[in-house]
Amino acid sequence: MWEERFAQEGYLFGTEPVPFLLKHDKHFAKGQSVLSIAEGEGRNGVHLAKKGLSVTGVEFAPSAVAKANKLATLNKVDVAFVQSDLFEWSWPYNAFDITLGLFFQFVGPVERDILWQKMLDATSPGGLIAIHGYTPKQLEFGTGGPPHVENMYTKESFEAVFHDCEMLVCEEYEAEQRSGSAHVGMSALIDFIARKPI
Repeated sequence: MWEERFAQEGYLFGTEPVPFLLKHDKHFAKGQSVLSIAEGEGRNGVHLAKKGLSVTGVEFAPSAVAKANKLATLNKVDVAFVQSDLFEWSWPYNAFDITLGLFFQFVGPVERDILWQKMLDATSPGGLIAIHGYTPKQLEFGTGGPPHVENMYTKESFEAVFHDCEMLVCEEYEAEQRSGSAHVGMSALIDFIARKPI
């Protein structure tokens, strides 16, 4: 399904970064290494690379990776975009200053927790895990995201995997989203940023 969507003309979610990255800009500093999972068409990875971060973006859909590489070239930055299924990719261990997951709500709770644990494992001690997505109320807005309530995030969702981490941000809120043609309108969102124990 995602390959079909990304294979269409233009950038499905636009070329500007998710507002989450602008809102929490202070957590992303020049020289840091970032792993961005389900990177899509590259807008977030390119934004961080332009800030001077070293970015690895993993994405399943070949068409999205091709667009991401094109976007990086247009912006004159180097980003390591990897085409792979997240469940088959060879995840590194304690390797990144930040692991980032934005709107990757294509799996249910069991698989989600597996990916979150992989994100935690890939984060260096003292590094950050940053996750952003929709809450269950998003189903009322219908302005993006999956139609499955179990795929949505709540504050409690993060407890099972990140209970030993230092919670820096965990906020549910509503805001206008304008990301290409796919995420447009008022949305029910959640921001989560935690620090891995040293």
